[in-house]
Amino acid sequence: MNMVSNVSSHRHLAAIMSELDQAANEIAAEQLDQLAAAILSAGRIFVAGAGRSGLMMRAFAMRLMHLGLEVYVVGETVTRSLGKDDLLLIGSGSGETRSLVPMAEKARSLEAAVGVLTLSPDSTLGRLADFMVKLPGAPKDQADKAETNGPATVTVQPMGSLFEQLLLLACDAVILALMDKQELSGHKMYGNHANLE
Repeated sequence: MNMVSNVSSHRHLAAIMSELDQAANEIAAEQLDQLAAAILSAGRIFVAGAGRSGLMMRAFAMRLMHLGLEVYVVGETVTRSLGKDDLLLIGSGSGETRSLVPMAEKARSLEAAVGVLTLSPDSTLGRLADFMVKLPGAPKDQADKAETNGPATVTVQPMGSLFEQLLLLACDAVILALMDKQELSGHKMYGNHANLE
């Protein structure tokens, strides 16, 4: 194996970890607490996202299911209809994803709560949301020179990687907070893990 590539890869890993550490300190704790409270007060939880952000939201849905909550991924064949006491959570860096805006509008018309995890509080989704978690990062088309709302966020990573990573980590932090509130351990959660694999 080429030793040069190993050194280069490790240097990049260190840069990513440094970015994540710095960006995590910019996330408002009260916004994460608001997300956790909204999840606990919701009748049912629906999650949505597109592309890689959608994959992070699917991972969040899986962990919410492991907590014993009733959760659905929008677009799956087994997803139920959204109702008044439910919560729709959307992950979108831009807050303008064309397939997600109508979902938020429909949820509002059904009197469900809408929460958005985004880079862009002033986006269409941000304005439609009842509450929001603003994540640091760079828009996917400006990753190496981005200026978002507030201080400039520069990343060595391509496209929306920093946002997507923070989306997953912020959601995992909320899961840990919910575990604390419900006095659940990972061992207890394992009872809800898929067993037909």
